Amino acid sequence: MDASLISPPPPVTFTTKDLRAALGQFATGVAIVTARGEDGHPIGLTINSFASVSLDPPLVLWSLDNRSGNLAAFNAASHHAIHILGTAQRPLAELFATRGVDRFADLAWQPGLGGAPLLAGCAAVFECRQHTRHPGGDHLLYLLEVLHCHSRKDLPPLIFHGGRFVAP
Repeated sequence: MDASLISPPPPVTFTTKDLRAALGQFATGVAIVTARGEDGHPIGLTINSFASVSLDPPLVLWSLDNRSGNLAAFNAASHHAIHILGTAQRPLAELFATRGVDRFADLAWQPGLGGAPLLAGCAAVFECRQHTRHPGGDHLLYLLEVLHCHSRKDLPPLIFHGGRFVAP
């Protein structure tokens, strides 16, 4: 194709705040991702950037801000665990969204595959091995291979919409 026929992109007519508000209209589930840090200490955080990618092979993805203090630890971890939260787990979502606290200090958990911490009482849990990572703007995308999963149909999921947690 002749490069002279390609028009430049239109100017951006919205702010980051506008984009965040528009994206907030898309309801998402709430999850916590955990892993074993380089020092052996468990790490984890609340996410809503989780998606199914493929059934064969079984792949899921999540993303992390490039400025996150946990970036190096998640990059180094061979395994991640994704926990889909139920409506009663809002306090857990808030704990794992809080900066500057030891999220595991008073929390019961079991080591899963690759040492990734497994949290009890979740609507679903995916134990995964890192497959690939891809840059995506100001975030890093983690593509994970699901090695084990289980779910509970009796727990309605916690939802994030319009900048807040809501129950379905």
